[in-house]
Amino acid sequence: MILLCCFSCKNETTQSTIQLEDLTLNNNEKWVANEETHIGMKRIDSILTHNSYFDGKTLGNELSKQTSYIIKSCDMTGEAHDQLHVVLMPILEEITDLKDEEEVLEIEKKVEKLQRLTDTYFKYFKI
Repeated sequence: MILLCCFSCKNETTQSTIQLEDLTLNNNEKWVANEETHIGMKRIDSILTHNSYFDGKTLGNELSKQTSYIIKSCDMTGEAHDQLHVVLMPILEEITDLKDEEEVLEIEKKVEKLQRLTDTYFKYFKI
């Protein structure tokens, strides 16, 4: 899977989402996610927005609790489920990497990337 970060010109702000290969809207509409997935993603967004953790392992473990909740509660099927995986897999990979990170600047970069991935979820999914 290829991740393409979206950046604009130097004089403009960067976009808050990440463009993921194979991620599409449902006929120009957001995909419908199950409520538990949406709740879990809102919790991830809140954890990232109000991040008070000083190390990657602790933050990663808190985020993993939410991804586990999403995975255990998922009853989505079909193309919506497949599209969710396009967004969720990079989030899971980034959280795994975050748990092993000790450098503050690298942790901050991973948190920023996770925030953009979470924003991407909300751009493509609703309940």
